[in-house]
Amino acid sequence: MSKLYAVGIGPGRKEFMTEEALEALNRSELIIGYTVYADQVRGIFPEKEYITTPMKQEIDRCRMALEAASAGKTTAMVCSGDAGVYGMAGLLIQLESSYPGAEVEVVAGVTAGISGAAVLGAPLGHDFCVISLSDLLTPWEVIEKRLRAAARGDFALCLYNPRSKKRRDHLARAVGILLKEGKSPDTVCGWVRQIGRTGQEQKVMTLAQLKDEPVDMFTTVFVGSGSTKRYGSRMVTPRGYEKKQ
Repeated sequence: MSKLYAVGIGPGRKEFMTEEALEALNRSELIIGYTVYADQVRGIFPEKEYITTPMKQEIDRCRMALEAASAGKTTAMVCSGDAGVYGMAGLLIQLESSYPGAEVEVVAGVTAGISGAAVLGAPLGHDFCVISLSDLLTPWEVIEKRLRAAARGDFALCLYNPRSKKRRDHLARAVGILLKEGKSPDTVCGWVRQIGRTGQEQKVMTLAQLKDEPVDMFTTVFVGSGSTKRYGSRMVTPRGYEKKQ
């Protein structure tokens, strides 16, 4: 039986990868992944064999990885951020039983939510929700329901996939829902683009201003709770330690 590592590579730079992730990639003979993610590790491990696929071929990609591991080749499936957060780890485990020669092991990675939050300070310092605004796999009605629930609970929010070429209005629609459900227009918000990569940008603004911000698929958006405060170019959602003093 051969290992199939589902490896979260963080934003992609070696400095953001865990030691466990680097060791798993080093042990692997074959690295498989979405072309963009595989290219991010190719410079670190140029001697490895690579198989890449474009977007929307996730099932084929996972089956190729499982077939390779089942045939005796130690394999790694690379995913941006963490393999279990909007990544391939779940699908690999779902398919694993059909490939008795493969053993899936999930290797944790640094997510865009965590690394982006660090850039902005501490926007996720208390209870928070992570919601993707992409409706490719989740109906918009479900996304809307989750946004409403998060707003009613006054959670801080981390929003993935806020806008794409085909979904240009999703962030504006999300902001409208949050405002309708009671979020203040003055709620502190922020975004980070190209986290940990060349050209990284970040900005802090209010919820009312957020809907018109120039975000894209490489941007992670943060919406504060009612207690989130702005400190210059940073934002903090306090845990409440100061109340004990």
